[in-house]
Parts: sequence; structure tokens; C-alpha cells
Amino acid sequence: MEKMKVMLKNRYLTAVSSIGLLAIITGCAATESPQVTTPSPSPVAESSPPPVKPNQPLTVSVNNPETATNTKIQQYLNGLTAQGSAKEDQGIWMQSGNTLLANHQGTVPLSAASITKVATSLVALQQFGPEHQFITEISTNGTIKDGVLKGDLVIEGSEDPLFVWEEAIGLGNILNKKGIKRVTGTLIIVGKFYMNFELNPLKSGELLKQALNSEIWPSEAAAQYQTLPPNTPKPQILIDGNVKVLPARPSAVPLAKHYSLPLAELIKKMNQYSNNLMADMLADTVGGAKTVAQKAAAATGVPSAEIQLVNGSGLSDDNRISPRAACGLFIALERYLQPYNMTVADVLTVVGKDKGILSERALPKLAVVKSGTLDNVSALGGALPTQKQETVWFVIMNRGANVEAFRTQQEVLLKSFLTEWGSVQVAPPELTPNPARSSKVSRSELVL
Repeated sequence: MEKMKVMLKNRYLTAVSSIGLLAIITGCAATESPQVTTPSPSPVAESSPPPVKPNQPLTVSVNNPETATNTKIQQYLNGLTAQGSAKEDQGIWMQSGNTLLANHQGTVPLSAASITKVATSLVALQQFGPEHQFITEISTNGTIKDGVLKGDLVIEGSEDPLFVWEEAIGLGNILNKKGIKRVTGTLIIVGKFYMNFELNPLKSGELLKQALNSEIWPSEAAAQYQTLPPNTPKPQILIDGNVKVLPARPSAVPLAKHYSLPLAELIKKMNQYSNNLMADMLADTVGGAKTVAQKAAAATGVPSAEIQLVNGSGLSDDNRISPRAACGLFIALERYLQPYNMTVADVLTVVGKDKGILSERALPKLAVVKSGTLDNVSALGGALPTQKQETVWFVIMNRGANVEAFRTQQEVLLKSFLTEWGSVQVAPPELTPNPARSSKVSRSELVL
């Protein structure tokens, strides 16, 4: 997770820096022939997703950790102490199956940084289901003749957290195919429409207006276009009027719909690149940080005091989660996804397989993890496949002056366990992503 100054500096993150694989996915939609349909049911799940029913709790007893592993953890902590880091600023929890392997301050809420995003991921999936797609509806109060839409173009958002330049380019090309080259009226924004992670609907609308007309593209849009497949059309829609935000949609005729990636894929991208703005958007969509904390605690079966959140991203020192609760979040996520033939590898980073902020770290291959960094905090957690043990679920939370040293020591610690337990060459089924998920795309389609 980026530090506060970096996040503010990059308020308008483009897909190149924040969601590097998006061009591959959404670029396909820009070049395919549009699927022209009559209005169809939303592709979101028809029924509520099954609730997570933890064995109270998902985590094991805090007592009697396995001696050899816990001894190695104590040696690790002694090493940190020798380097000037206080033991009370560190937290560790490790378990495998029904066995507690190690516990140091496991029930103490500590600064969680981007481990928070695991809680946000779990609660968003619980509320919407992994197939949920955010739909942006496009309509007009005018008529189309000779390439001119005489009237307004209306955009109604539904909190899509990943509507970026590529999405807008694809949408513009679809509207061009509808025969629209010019709009005489205004661009009306209704609902929670976000573009390029911008929460202000007026600014999002202004970005969309630019994106729909390649003649006025800013350099960021032009750069993103270069990442799309060759011969992708450049949209040409000139909008005469300004951008206007309205509280409700005016009477209008549907033109098109844009469907986001399914929620599971959105969450995967969010976690790969630790995108703070996406996480905060998703947390707001499910009711805010307090709701995320409450539902996450209920899903893991730990006391609510062990999950204390002020946002959905972890971009605050006030976001605190105990190592035990954090480990429970990973396990709850795994159990929730099982009925959908999915695993945590479908929504978190697989080391050595997925690009993202962890690409440069020397972490064990095939581990499925989420990291977090905030000022003087470094956190790491997830699932470690081994030969000797069942999958080892772990969380390491470090606080001190040298974050880079913490990262290195985390990597050394995990590799030392693999030396003892044996590394794997092929991920076990419970840590293997569903290959069918890789073909999921976002798309725009016309409405007759």
C-alpha cells in the first residue's frame, strides 16, 4: 500500500501505474463487434451469496503453539529486538489445519496497513457475490439523426470502482457504432459515477467527456490507448455542452450499458496493485469502514475489538487488526469462495504468477499473499503451501524504523520454514485459481 504522500500525489492514477493488466482485459472489448441486444437482465447474481458460517472461530485456540515453530518465531523476534525494534510492536499468528504453530500478540489489534483490504474484499464478496458487475447506464432525452444526437447524453453510475480510460474508450466506440458523432446538449451525470478513481462526479464527467473525443485526449488517455490492441478505433464524439450533475435521472431512452469486470476480478486487481481508492470505494459501497469491520469480525468469529477500521484501504494508522483476526480473514475468504469453485488465489496475488506490487519481492513462489506498508509498518499475510504441513496460514505484523529491513526479514523467515517443511513445485488445489476466471472481461453493449 502506498504511503499517504504518494497516494495524494497520484490521485488520478492511470491504469498503467495502478492496474497494469487492465489494458489486456478491457482492450478486447474495444475491438470486438458490439453485442447488440434488447435490454437483458443484469449479470449480477440472482440470489444472495451464501453467508460465511465460521466454525466459531475460524482460528484455533490461542494456547499451546507447536514448540519448534514458535521457538523459531521467538528467535526471529529476538533478532528484531537486537536491531532496536520492540517486541510489543510486533505480532505473529501461524496456523495449519487445527494446529496453532506460532502466536506472538496474536489477539492484540495492531496497525494493519493494506491487510485491511482483505477485510474489504471479504465483505464486498459477501454482500454482492463474486459474479456481481457494476453497470453504468447510458441514455438520452434526444434523437439521433445523421450522426448527431440532438439532446443530452446521460450517464448513470453504480459505483464501478474501475471505470478508467480504457473503459471510456470502449464505450465511446460503441456509441460511435450507434451512429453518434456529436451531442448538441450536455453530458449529464447521475448517481455514483467514478472515472479514473475520481470520486467527484463532476470531475469524472469531465474526464469522460475528454475520453469520448480522441481529438481532445490528454496525454494520459493517449498513453493508455497505446496499450490497447492494434487497430483499436479512436472514439469521436464531440459534446457541445458542459458537464452537469443531477440528483436523479431525467426521462430518457436507453442507449447502452457498460458492465464492469465481475467483482472477483475487480478485487484481484485491487489487491495485486494495492489500490487504495478502489478499496475505499468498495468499502463505501457496502456501508463504510465500520460495517466492514463488524461484518468481517462476524465472518471470522473473533471479538469485534480485534478488527477496528476507519477506512477500507488501510491508509491510516487507526486501522487495527489482530494477527489472529487477520489470519481468520484469509481463511474466511477461502471458505466463502469454495462454493463458487474459487480459491483465495482468484482474489489475491500468487507469488511468481501475478504481476503487481509484490513482483520485486523475494517471497516464496506459489504463496498466496497480501502485503501492507504504511510509514513505519510492514505487514504480510496469506497462505504458504508446503510439503510437510497442510497449507500454513500466517500473518506477520511489524512496526519500527526500518520497513525495508522488515520486508527482507519476513522473506528470510518464510524461506527458512520452507527449508524445514519443503517447498512445492505445483500449487495445491486450495491455492490454485480457477482457470475459467482469466477469460472474464468488462464490456459495453448497445440497447435497442
